Amino acid sequence: MLRYLTAGESHGKAIVAILEGMPAGLKIDSTKINAQLKRRQEGFGRGKRMQIEKDSAQIISGLKNNITLGSPITLLIQNKDASIEKLHKVLCPRPGHADLAGLFKYGFSDIREVLERASARSTAATVAIGAVCKIFLDEFGVDVSSRVLSVGGETSKQAIREKIEEAIKNKDTIGGTFEVIAKNVPVGLGSYVQPDRRLDGKLAQAVMSIPGIKAVEIGLGFGYSQRLGSETHDAIYYSNDKWFTRESNNAGGIEGGISNGEDIVLRACMKPICTLMQPLDSVNIVNKKAAKAAVERSDTCVVDAAGVVGEAVVGYCLAEAMLEKFGGDNLLDIKNSLLCYKKRIKAL
Repeated sequence: MLRYLTAGESHGKAIVAILEGMPAGLKIDSTKINAQLKRRQEGFGRGKRMQIEKDSAQIISGLKNNITLGSPITLLIQNKDASIEKLHKVLCPRPGHADLAGLFKYGFSDIREVLERASARSTAATVAIGAVCKIFLDEFGVDVSSRVLSVGGETSKQAIREKIEEAIKNKDTIGGTFEVIAKNVPVGLGSYVQPDRRLDGKLAQAVMSIPGIKAVEIGLGFGYSQRLGSETHDAIYYSNDKWFTRESNNAGGIEGGISNGEDIVLRACMKPICTLMQPLDSVNIVNKKAAKAAVERSDTCVVDAAGVVGEAVVGYCLAEAMLEKFGGDNLLDIKNSLLCYKKRIKAL
């Protein structure tokens, strides 16, 4: 069973991730992990924090000579800005953030104690975990990538840049949409036998867990609501040389909670960042008087980076599904299991 845990605060000493269940025998190239962490920090519209942190992961357990041992893999990402003990109190919650709800839930008197963990800084750990999972998927030819579809309703690169520049000028923030595509995914991952084993359900939950994501669709998604069944479902064909094929992929690679062999395609919508340089109305939690929301160092637009995090969680979900279907404690055993499976289904 594959599972992971992350820890760390935005301005704490470090961000930590532990991945358990990765099989033995997998070669881990740390430069690939750090390349993903670098991608997470890029994109027009990022804030000053990205100029401070140059994220790099140190692997402190689970490997010998860069080969996995089958034991938990621990990744450590140091924070250069480790100022949590010195930062001022935050008393005016930001609309749209976890500030007020977290304050009520945990009984704090300082919103700082909420935002330090609720911060999207934690996604550095998610990306590191996803990078390891993508290395595992590479062994089977599975490729996971992402792209920005729109920002502020604009779709061209030039129009997107202008939209972000306008938001920066107005001291505002802006959201958008991104797409994640997984190619060469084996047919048969996931299951319809229980709701919590459906691959589309797992993917939707994973992507929705990314800070700021408010909607997810797989394949045609909301487009299904505007079409007839005869216009949407992916007709099935067969030939001796091509096996079973489709000419469309409105299902987004998943039918009945199971991967069907087509590309897995999902899209997500990210809301604008909650911290505004011209803050919205709020209330001071001490004196209960009207005030403006707190202003923290933040970004203007992070849709590009959100796509990288989306790749990471999709990579994790697919690695988990691969291990569930073809599981083993050694990479070679898993590859042999997949080969036997492919032989069986090709013989149908």
